[in-house]
Amino acid sequence: MKKFLLIALLFVYQSVFSQTIKTVTSDNFEGDQLSSIWRTDKFIEGAMAIQSEIVKSGKKACKLTLRSGDQIEEEKGTKFERAELREKNELMINENERCIYSFSLFIPNDFPIVETRLVIAQWKQNCSGNCDPDNPVIAVRFESGRLFITLQNSFERKTLFEYSGNPTGKWLDFKFDVCFSRTGSGILKVDLNNQKIIEFKGITAYSEKYGYPAGGKFYFKTGLYRDKLAQTMTIYMDEYKKEKL
Repeated sequence: MKKFLLIALLFVYQSVFSQTIKTVTSDNFEGDQLSSIWRTDKFIEGAMAIQSEIVKSGKKACKLTLRSGDQIEEEKGTKFERAELREKNELMINENERCIYSFSLFIPNDFPIVETRLVIAQWKQNCSGNCDPDNPVIAVRFESGRLFITLQNSFERKTLFEYSGNPTGKWLDFKFDVCFSRTGSGILKVDLNNQKIIEFKGITAYSEKYGYPAGGKFYFKTGLYRDKLAQTMTIYMDEYKKEKL
């Protein structure tokens, strides 16, 4: 009888849980071309490729390559270079809306180790005017051989996690459970390779005093974003999924 009750309770729990989590979008990069969920204005022609040499699962994964001087047209002459995938505007999430982002990144063994700014995944608060600071709220960074995750909701940036060891030459499976809020109800929970690394509750958005309007929207980007460098860099992405709670 007890066994039957346990099975029944487990079935009810799984049914409720499955109903409360909805997949918004996903991309395993198995097509011949980049999925329509991504904007293509954050990398120049030739910087992105769907390839089959390095994959996490299936037969293909996305490859992004950034070379010295790679700047999109409207950013030419600036101090930074980029080759990023950005989710389309209609996929941005609202303030106080909770979502789970899962994705896998691969940094090759021969990846250049540099001291300058390099962001490989980030969430930005949408700004249509003059916002300062204009830094990502959440960022995965790889600088001087250090892989670390930062949170910023003011002019002060906080490091919430730093990877111990060498993160190159292996797939890094990230899971970000986020709720962006300019009050204390914000959430940032992060798993890396199925191990919990961050569990934060508090302010996870910029306030209006920094130029960000009320009722904010937030978008995800991944790839390579850096200050100008001579070195060529390549990163791979696979198994992207976005779910809503």
